[in-house]
Amino acid sequence: MGIVDEDIARVRDATDLVSLIGEQVTLKRVGQRYVGLCPFHQEKSPSFGVNPVMNLFHCFGCQKSGDAITWVRDTEHLDFVEAVERLAQRAGVTLRYDDRNQQKDRSRKGRLAEAVGVAIEYYHRLLLDAPEGGAARRYLRSRGFDGDAARQFQLGWSPDGWDTLSRWLQQEKKFSRDDIVGAGLAFVNKANRLQDQFRGRLMFPIHDARGEPAGFGGRALTDEGPKYKNSPETPIYQKSKLLYGLHWAKEAIVARADVVICEGYTDVMAYALAGAPNAIATCGTALADEHVKLLKNLTRNITLAYDSDSAGQGAAAQWYRWEHTYDLSVRVADLPAGQDPGDLWTSDQPKLLASLEHARPFLRFRLDRALGSADLSTLEGRGRAAEVAAAIVAEHPSELVRDQYVMDLAGRLEIDADILRAEVARPKERPRENQPSRNAPPPPDDSAAPPPRPTVVVDRREIDLLRWVIHEPEVVADWIDEPLLLDPVARDAYELLVSTHDFHEALAAAHGATRELLERLAVEEPTTDDERDTLRARLMVNTVFPVAEALRARLLRDDDDRASEIKMDLDALAHAREVGDWVNAQVVAKRLVGWVVDAAHAVAPEVPEMPVVEQAE
Repeated sequence: MGIVDEDIARVRDATDLVSLIGEQVTLKRVGQRYVGLCPFHQEKSPSFGVNPVMNLFHCFGCQKSGDAITWVRDTEHLDFVEAVERLAQRAGVTLRYDDRNQQKDRSRKGRLAEAVGVAIEYYHRLLLDAPEGGAARRYLRSRGFDGDAARQFQLGWSPDGWDTLSRWLQQEKKFSRDDIVGAGLAFVNKANRLQDQFRGRLMFPIHDARGEPAGFGGRALTDEGPKYKNSPETPIYQKSKLLYGLHWAKEAIVARADVVICEGYTDVMAYALAGAPNAIATCGTALADEHVKLLKNLTRNITLAYDSDSAGQGAAAQWYRWEHTYDLSVRVADLPAGQDPGDLWTSDQPKLLASLEHARPFLRFRLDRALGSADLSTLEGRGRAAEVAAAIVAEHPSELVRDQYVMDLAGRLEIDADILRAEVARPKERPRENQPSRNAPPPPDDSAAPPPRPTVVVDRREIDLLRWVIHEPEVVADWIDEPLLLDPVARDAYELLVSTHDFHEALAAAHGATRELLERLAVEEPTTDDERDTLRARLMVNTVFPVAEALRARLLRDDDDRASEIKMDLDALAHAREVGDWVNAQVVAKRLVGWVVDAAHAVAPEVPEMPVVEQAE
């Protein structure tokens, strides 16, 4: 169930891919395509191409490729439906869904997000202008945040009244009771009346990864009630999938190849204002698998900006699992003991950025923290410190990493490395890797990022042929046939191209290496200095020569007299090619094409093996 296929096609057709990609990448026109530096990997010479006719992009460096929907999914980290919806909104296309319930659900979520968005504006205006927002303004000033900061982060103030927001949403904005409750802005009390979810709190608006309003985090400014309160779970607010600030931090996270994870909303603000806009925070919950899956699509480098106690008490086994499963590198910011980023913003702003520059690997941080509180001036103190450090090292799942730290600790503690190694290996100190504890996180699912795709290796003569099939088929249309392609990937690609209505239909039906090859060829514009007739002859010669040699080898094995006739044509073809006689070369090549095609269609022979021959230019 999803968006109607016809509407997906309309969105693709209505999207100017060059304009879309040009919003993030500087593109230069080269022939019929555009080139630029790939945004998905570091490079100095442009290997990223865009075909405006086929609306496809491809990078020859990292092999990233796709259409407008792929681009939005990869750059904004949305799922397929979200990406189509984003492009539809951009192009002014109205989408239909093939399931009424799903369409109704999408419509309802849109209405709930709209209600939250209106509430954000309402709370924000009260914080900036209303007398009752004075307490929140004074609190922000005490934390070093001025009016510009409040505007930048759309902070707000929720009034003390029992139903002030609810009444305003119903009377002024015409939201229904169900919408207000469904958006998590109010609940039905025992008197069967709406009661505002947030009252007398500094409000931090929370958005999803697309930037759509989702809910709030509210901080109490008195000792009444919990210090922080978050929106309840709703169709649009699911705290295990939301990260505060991610919608504005995504670009900086990708650009800096690092994400800074904080505990509090003001910590995120502090880092962003100090010059580290790649900071985010969880929304009233511990970091979960869903969060990590979301972040690993942006970067594999994570810096924990927790205060030292929280970072040291974190679930080490969970972080090590995430490091292994998602190929992450986890570091801990160098924050002073007992202080969080928000504290530093008030007391010592230069240390905020320094805390990131001096971040340490997670295991290194834990060891430094343990040894920092130990008495290393005595033999007994070093022995006790070694026991504690060995237990910490033993938790790491990699034997190689454990041994590196063993040798480092042996020098720091002046203890024999073998003795320390034996202490690390003691079974009672090491959790059994294959038997998780009752409180251990569930094993990872199969959604971990796959390794980078290897480049498809196909004979370059067949690649050249397919390039013309895609971009200027009239050059080869009168002689090309399936048996002339020996490589199975090239043959699959050709079959799809000739059996479908257009290139996009062929691409949609392709999978794996075949799809990768088609995506690559879509942005490879064919070039030649030859006259058109010479070009046709060269393509035919280079294509048929290896296939005819393979056919001759098979006929020889079968003691078929036709092998000698093919040998004469091959010799004549080789001579004509060598002297540059492309007129006679094409005559002989046509005859060999006939041999190959007739043999394939007449007896349906086995596919001959590719001979090892010199590849012609």
